[in-house]
Amino acid sequence: MYLIELQDLVKSYGTVKALNGLSLKVPTGSLFGLLGPNGSGKTTTLRILCTLLSPDSGKASVAGLDVVKDPRSVRREIGYVAQEVAIDKILTGFELLQLQGDLYHLEPKDRNLRIAELIEKLEMQSWINRRCGTYSGGMRRRLDLASGLLHRPQLLVLDEPTVGLDIESRTAIWQLLLDLKSQGTTVLISSHYLEEVEALADQMAILDKGRVIAEGKPEDLKERLGGDRVTLKVREFSNENESEKVRNLLVNVRGVRQVVVNCVQGFSLNLVVDDESVLPRLREALDRSKIQLFALSHSRASLDDVYLQATGRTLMDAELAASNQRDVKLENKQAMR
Repeated sequence: MYLIELQDLVKSYGTVKALNGLSLKVPTGSLFGLLGPNGSGKTTTLRILCTLLSPDSGKASVAGLDVVKDPRSVRREIGYVAQEVAIDKILTGFELLQLQGDLYHLEPKDRNLRIAELIEKLEMQSWINRRCGTYSGGMRRRLDLASGLLHRPQLLVLDEPTVGLDIESRTAIWQLLLDLKSQGTTVLISSHYLEEVEALADQMAILDKGRVIAEGKPEDLKERLGGDRVTLKVREFSNENESEKVRNLLVNVRGVRQVVVNCVQGFSLNLVVDDESVLPRLREALDRSKIQLFALSHSRASLDDVYLQATGRTLMDAELAASNQRDVKLENKQAMR
């Protein structure tokens, strides 16, 4: 049974198409991860689910409720923790949770019992009565999580829940999410941290350019690829034709299944190979062509390899490309002033 169902969602911001026919189903009681670089459509998807945005076309439902036609009912079923935490700096954490409980129309007795429970779970006892303006990023994130959980939603939605947090705060939040899942709460998180999705999610989808490019259990997605991964770095190419020459050389080595040139990261190459027996043949082919090898690493398949297989680039490549695009847009805006 699916708690979330998305069908052919399309959403544009001017000329930019954030979602491009995105379809997805999230099983009830799962901890589901959305993995993808910035700009892949993760936040837009979550904001549509939480009734903060309307899609241009397509359908989205939570617990059988249409997010466009019945947004008030949907909001009763969900808790939403946005990527950017904005809290009142004057109120104490406890006062803010009381206010949040009143907005949910909780009975004062039930509200206070629930607040006490969440304070203990999120280990907020030592600072919850301090003003929020004194909180660190990790404290603010835990308080925001408590606010989203006050009314015991059957779906908790988190956008980049641990970005920028210290290890202690990240560990506490990870444990809370796993506990919620074990208690039957459906948890949907977006992240661009490979290790976060791999550690938490029992189901996941990888997004790129506003669509789902891979979906399933993390281990299943990696097993479908088969083979091992090799990353090697050669001397810097002087031009694109030279990089293609090296790629064509390696792709013809016996046991090599795929080669992708990664020019963003200093002209390295990412290979899918049968097994480690290919490594001597790679070195021999490079030596024969008098191409200097700077570094080589060998590993089993990862989620980054799943993304590489589907898009021809790594998640880091995609992040850097998105960052460069934002910088160019900012420079253009400043130049027009």
